Amino acid sequence: MARRRFDAFVLFAEMRTGSNYLEDSLNALPDIACHGEVYNPTFLGHHNRFELFGFDMARRETDPVGLLDAMIAQTQGLPGFRLFHDHDDRVVERILPDPRIAKVILTRNPLDSYVSRKIATATGQWRLTDAKNRKEAKIVFDVDEFAELMDRLARFQDRLRRGLQVTGQTAFHIRYEDINDPDVLNGLAGFLGSEGRVDSASKKLKRQNPGDLADKVENYDEMVEALRDVDRFGLTASPDAEPTRGAAVPGFVAHPTAGLLFLPLKGAPEQAVLDWMGEIGGVGRDALLRRLSQKELRQWMKDHPGYRSFSVLRHPVKRAYNTFCRFILPDDRAAFEDARKVMRQRYNLPIPGKAPGPDWTVSQQRAAFQAFLEFLKPNLDGQTSVRIDAAWASQAAILQGMAQVLTPHALIAEEDMASALPELARAVGVADTPAPRAEVIPGAIPLDDIYDGKIEKAAIDAYRRDYLTLGFPRWNRR
Repeated sequence: MARRRFDAFVLFAEMRTGSNYLEDSLNALPDIACHGEVYNPTFLGHHNRFELFGFDMARRETDPVGLLDAMIAQTQGLPGFRLFHDHDDRVVERILPDPRIAKVILTRNPLDSYVSRKIATATGQWRLTDAKNRKEAKIVFDVDEFAELMDRLARFQDRLRRGLQVTGQTAFHIRYEDINDPDVLNGLAGFLGSEGRVDSASKKLKRQNPGDLADKVENYDEMVEALRDVDRFGLTASPDAEPTRGAAVPGFVAHPTAGLLFLPLKGAPEQAVLDWMGEIGGVGRDALLRRLSQKELRQWMKDHPGYRSFSVLRHPVKRAYNTFCRFILPDDRAAFEDARKVMRQRYNLPIPGKAPGPDWTVSQQRAAFQAFLEFLKPNLDGQTSVRIDAAWASQAAILQGMAQVLTPHALIAEEDMASALPELARAVGVADTPAPRAEVIPGAIPLDDIYDGKIEKAAIDAYRRDYLTLGFPRWNRR
């Protein structure tokens, strides 16, 4: 018997791209066995399953590649699994250069995927097998949330493309619109080396949200207007890993008339700076130029000779606390839902499943924040399955990514904003500017109330690079 062309296959997809549907069709082939989202942060393979091939969630966390080996060894036929951009990055590093792992790349219009995911979150319905049970909802489009998602997906797709190119591999590309086409499915079967063929696509799952976007989005007209400024083609795509990050040009903010260019660091002061920029010339925040493409950024630079670009730094302890209070402690941030769950279940982050109630104490807040800081060290070292989000990536790494496009003229400490920002404005000819207002970290418990030496040590261990290269001292309690 001839040796198979591949040992396994990976289906690169994203949420709400039809990957469940495609998996069901592939599993109709007698010699194909797709095991689902084997590296989903919150389950193993499929919803509510937490053991597979002798691996539980804890063992998978410590030995993700071992699970892949076990899957290959124990599967009858060609094994496969689905992998999304926010699944375990260590697995991507293992499989991407391996020509014995077949790559299938499923794509869908990202706007349709975004709307579908928001509806599924609102209704709680992620799979539909009978149309009579379909639930409906209208969602509110959030342009910043969508632009951030587009940036992450574009960078991941660029990483896959380059990984295949430099190793001389090819992938089977399939669109959402094609997953119901038996001819395309049989072409995929042939690519994988299957001897089977299908007469039709799976009939098990039903499309959940048919109809026009205008019927699904409450602020449809606002969405259409906002999308004119979104970098749809991923012009700023670049590798996504610590210590190197992408430049994230769409996040830059330029003043329409004054030569000021703000390069925000997520988790550091941002809203106060935008309010301050909007007051210059009385233009208002809405007039600031955002979501620029690289071409538009270059044109703005040419139109504003002598401009000044700047970022505002926040002390690592305060920045991590801001991220913790905004994205990890609450339970209403969809983009952080999986990461929050993994931190709780796999890394023993002592926070409740839902947002803490009024009986949440200072000592509980201190213990939870310290545990979050202790999680960040292995995460930033690439030793966990949780993505390194820009909200907690080191500021040095983010600045290094920005340097691929430009280096800020000024790095301003948050404590110096009141004097440094007006001085920067005067350097570009703006005579009088108000002092920016201080930003308040959300949450009922101030950082000063929980800070101690253990928290400082955990922050230094996690952010040693920031302390060293950006010169941060110990946190100064006020």
